[in-house]
Formats: sequence, structure tokens, C-alpha cells
Amino acid sequence: MASDTEPHRALRHSLLEDAQAFVLGTTLCALGVQFLTAESLITGQTAGLAVLLSYVSDWSFAVWFFVLNLPFYVLGWLRLGPLFVGKTVIAVTMVSTISTLLPQLVTISVASPWLSSFLAGCITGLGLIVIFRHGASLGGVGILALWLQERTGIQAGWVQLGFDLVLFAGAFAVLDPSLVAASLLGAVVVNLIIAVNHRRDRYVGR
Repeated sequence: MASDTEPHRALRHSLLEDAQAFVLGTTLCALGVQFLTAESLITGQTAGLAVLLSYVSDWSFAVWFFVLNLPFYVLGWLRLGPLFVGKTVIAVTMVSTISTLLPQLVTISVASPWLSSFLAGCITGLGLIVIFRHGASLGGVGILALWLQERTGIQAGWVQLGFDLVLFAGAFAVLDPSLVAASLLGAVVVNLIIAVNHRRDRYVGR
């Protein structure tokens, strides 16, 4: 019998557990996008790039988010396995679909873009943790970050934060600087949540 000091073996989630987690995680992430777009803010990672491109093109966030993720599926398939990619495709499709439907059902009104950004960061960070714990991501930079965490031990949150800094630097050329500054708060909150709560040495099975 295993002693109390030996690590417990990770148990696979059931199909029902994965399903409820995907509904919860993707709905939270889509709701986070609504908080951002209500104040013309952006977020980080691939979702942030999709939001930014939706502001300067005729394509919606949902379309950009789906298209931008396509190249990263190859990396995920080769390095993290087909099961991970399959779950990620489902999660990305769900966020794209829910984010299209939510504006027709929910109206977001926040008095301050800074508060809106903070709330978006909290909601999205929690949604991503749920999705990560069930063997998926929202694609894009998230796939790259998770792969680097597995290969090098570099925490996924820090990888994503580095990408976000580049993204926000470019956003200053497109959006009002005050809105970009407020948006940065939300991106920092998201990545801090991931860095603290999705650590390989504490929560992620080796």
C-alpha cells in the first residue's frame, strides 16, 4: 500500500466532468471578453490579438480568434498530443460561439475601464485555470506556453506575460493610450492567476 508521503496518481476526469468544466471555463472566458469590448479594451495572448484585430477590421472577435488558433494546432498535435489538441479545438470553438451569442443576451455597463479590465482579468483567469486543469487550452500562445512549461519548467503565466508585453506595445499604435494602460491591468491579473495557480511544482502532475 502506498505511504502517505508518496504522491497520489492523477485520476482522469470523466466525460461529464470535462463537459461541465468546458461549459464553465469557456463561458467565463467569453464573459471576460464582453467586459473588455464594452469599454473598447483588449486582453493578452491570442484572444487579445483577436480583439485588437476586430477593432481594425470587418471580422468579429469570434472569427479572428478561431482563425488565429489554426497554426498553433500543429504544434499542439506534435508536442502535446491529439487528445490535447482535440479538447483545445472544442474549447476555442465554444468560446467563439458563446462570445457571439452573449452580446445578444447580456449588456455590460461598468463605470470605469480600469474596473472593467480588472474584472475581465479575474473572470478570464479563473476560466483558463478550469480549462487547463481539464487537459486543454484556448490555443495560440497558450499551447506554446504549456509546451514550454512541460519541456523547460518555465511557468506558462510568465511566457504569456512576455507575449502580452509585445502585444500591448503594438496596441499603443492603434488604441487610446489610456485604454491600453487600463487593458494591461487585466492582462497582468490573468497571468498572475495562472502563474500562481497553475504551477508545475504544486498543482500540475509531473
